Amino acid sequence: MTAPTVSRTGDVERGTLDKAADENFPVAPFFLPRAWREDLTAVYGFARLVDDIGDGDLAPGGTDARLLGVSATDAEDRLLLLDAFEADLRRVFDGEPRHPLLRRLRSTVHRRALTPEPFLALIAANRQDQLVKRYETYDDLLAYCELSANPVGRLVLAVTGTATPERIRRSDAICTALQIVEHLQDVAEDLGRDRVYLPAADMKRFHVQEADLATKSAGASVRALVAYEAQRARELLNEGAPLVGSVHGRLRLLLAGFVAGGRAAIHAIAATEYDVLPGPPKPGKLRLLREVGVTLRGEG
Repeated sequence: MTAPTVSRTGDVERGTLDKAADENFPVAPFFLPRAWREDLTAVYGFARLVDDIGDGDLAPGGTDARLLGVSATDAEDRLLLLDAFEADLRRVFDGEPRHPLLRRLRSTVHRRALTPEPFLALIAANRQDQLVKRYETYDDLLAYCELSANPVGRLVLAVTGTATPERIRRSDAICTALQIVEHLQDVAEDLGRDRVYLPAADMKRFHVQEADLATKSAGASVRALVAYEAQRARELLNEGAPLVGSVHGRLRLLLAGFVAGGRAAIHAIAATEYDVLPGPPKPGKLRLLREVGVTLRGEG
């Protein structure tokens, strides 16, 4: 098998990292120390790539699959790709990984003494996405977020050397909230992938059927359900927000950006009167900056 050229693999790496601009919160903003930016970008590259594998959103051409040692005939098998990706992740810790994003991550892992567990949890979340399409209860959804979202915040604390049990608890609340907000923004897109992250018990409570999520505009019941879940996310953000005041300097500003990104996204959802079905409501930059100020002052 012919290996992809350096320029080709570089294109794959840049294409994945470029998606950082579409996130609700800053991934590795300019004001951080260069070493932090490099390491947080490496962590983001891993998380983005594993999500792209799980969602079937890899760049056309099959380069990622080839880099992971998966043949063209198997390149559409997401579970097989996730297995290959996990094998390459393990090489980050005890060998030489194949994929350029994992080669980038290797330096971060060794420099920051990171452990495999949070990375494996993110892979497990994407495996779950291939097998579990609906969640019966809110607790079931929280258990999914424990795999799909919370490891990212834990990695941020590990990279910056600021992890404590209390900070991890606050970080988990923030990350779970951000995941719920993203699910609310993407209700229509997720349904197109045959996934529903609105708990079935809540849908029943608000008299919402799946067919109601497939319309061009949300009816009153769907809007009430989305508002209910948005309030849950808001409460989780408020629970986690004291994390911001527990750190200092530029890290404080970064974490405020995470909380503010979630709050601004909830505001954008509310501004549509909770009609998320036409497309993902996105916050404007001015609203994000306003929420950063509120968060830094310990308000909200």
